[in-house]
Amino acid sequence: MEVPIEALGDWERTHDCGTLGADYIGQRVLLMGWVWRRRDHGGVIFIDLRDRYGITQIVFNPQHDSAALQKADQLRSEFVIAVEGVVESRPEGMINSKLPTGAIEVNCDQLRTLNTSPTPPFLIEDEIDAGEEIRLKYRYLDLRRPRIQQNLLLRHQAYRAVRNLLDEQKFIEIETPILTKSTPEGARDYLVPSRVHPGHFFALPQSPQTYKQLLMIAGYDRYFQIVKCFRDEDLRADRQPEFTQIDIEMSFVREDQVMDVAERLTRSLFAKLGKINLPDPFPRLTYHEAMDRFGSDKPDMRFALELVDASVGARASEFKVFRSVLEDGGEVKGINVKGCNSFSRGKIDGLIAFAQDLGAKGLSWIKHTDNGLESSIVKFFPEAAQTLLIKALDSEPGDLLLFVADQPAMVARVLGALRLELAQRLELIPADSWTPLWVTEFPLLERDEEAGRFTAMHHPFTSPMEEDLPLMDSDPGAVRARAYDLVLNGNEIAGGSVRIFQRPVQARLFELLAIGKEEAEAKFGFLLEALEYGAPPHGGIAFGFDRLIALLTGEDSIRDIIAFPKTNKASGLMENAPSAVDNTQLRDLGIRLA
Repeated sequence: MEVPIEALGDWERTHDCGTLGADYIGQRVLLMGWVWRRRDHGGVIFIDLRDRYGITQIVFNPQHDSAALQKADQLRSEFVIAVEGVVESRPEGMINSKLPTGAIEVNCDQLRTLNTSPTPPFLIEDEIDAGEEIRLKYRYLDLRRPRIQQNLLLRHQAYRAVRNLLDEQKFIEIETPILTKSTPEGARDYLVPSRVHPGHFFALPQSPQTYKQLLMIAGYDRYFQIVKCFRDEDLRADRQPEFTQIDIEMSFVREDQVMDVAERLTRSLFAKLGKINLPDPFPRLTYHEAMDRFGSDKPDMRFALELVDASVGARASEFKVFRSVLEDGGEVKGINVKGCNSFSRGKIDGLIAFAQDLGAKGLSWIKHTDNGLESSIVKFFPEAAQTLLIKALDSEPGDLLLFVADQPAMVARVLGALRLELAQRLELIPADSWTPLWVTEFPLLERDEEAGRFTAMHHPFTSPMEEDLPLMDSDPGAVRARAYDLVLNGNEIAGGSVRIFQRPVQARLFELLAIGKEEAEAKFGFLLEALEYGAPPHGGIAFGFDRLIALLTGEDSIRDIIAFPKTNKASGLMENAPSAVDNTQLRDLGIRLA
């Protein structure tokens, strides 16, 4: 039967569905929202009415109003309704202590059905058995779920808190262009063809990097922006083609001063929004220390399982696999998995396969038992070599020792990932634990062996450390950057650097990146020229706002804290984007598809 739709007319909502409590008993109210659940208890109908503020129970009782009851019989899930009635206390034993409105109900005598709905493709509640694709296709329904609404509310609160905190510290929010110039910054640009200038393209900004440097040159010594950035790169749970940054830049500063602002901002956000107290100050590790001890430049510090250099014991052995790697300039490192010598051979084989999937040639293992070290490779280790291994890895009976022998980059990659895998399998990560960390002194450059040239580890505007400036000519690969990343529980949540502010240094870095003078002038001429006009020393940092909110809300994927995210193939399933466009539009742009 078709349900008649009624006009809102002169009805005006008096309260939302999360407000009413015992103080309102006896008051006449008018509520509007969506039917969440409908229950028929022998002629008395109960409706849970939902809006973004909460849920209120509505009662339709024939003794009170039979006409409203007849209309309520037609209501179904997600119908939009308006109800008017009197707030009453719930009967004894029927109070729902889990709801702010659980002590009351509204006895309805006026009902208007404002709109109907087909049966939704999934339940509008937090715990649903719906795949992400169907949720993204019907995102406007998914956004009605309380958890998603709470995520977006917290995101809103974070926007407001960031602006207030930075405003108090004399930062000024300045918008920078979305249509900009294509410049090499590490990822592919999203390009926008120009109709007015045929054959020419704007790019969507990967970050406001050059603009915020220009603002420093312009004299705006404390800038910030909550800004959209765009990168055409392969996606995963914590990446989107368009994402949000908290972008900060400051003039006349050292690294410590930028890091101090970022620390205070982070501590304040977590205290205000998550009721989480972070340490003061945050601990620091150099890039070299982080890679050496944890095999990662964003180490999770909530558990131990540190990487240990086992080269001395390996060199004292007769094990050819280890010795040949050491002779070839490689290293042997191990992890002591405390109390796990009971691992079955099947479990160990699974770890070996895990390491090989990451590119390792193998994974060696030794069990420390009450009778000493046991493994198929122990026979190659004389007693002195065994003693050195035990000492290096602080091993005792009951432990399982795992080793990788290879070049340093591969050892770090494999053992760093294995460390995280073991922590998850062994449930070593404590709940509700928060360990921030600064990682500093990154290499300025990294070698791209395939291309046979250097690339910038962060971006091409990062300043080298002053004491390393002479190395830019003699040993560029050894130059350290004035760069710093903020890591929280193994997630990089912010990254920044002191910038190059002198044209000769910037020009020299472009040379090291194989960007010739003509190319540098064509792509960065505006910045190089600006650096000549009294550019101050300056530096900054950018927070990954989406990742920050995901951590605060406990979400694994940033898609659950963005209103309308894309899939991991950069598609909008709801609106079917990207899509083909009309040939007339292409002709106007001077574009013909191959």
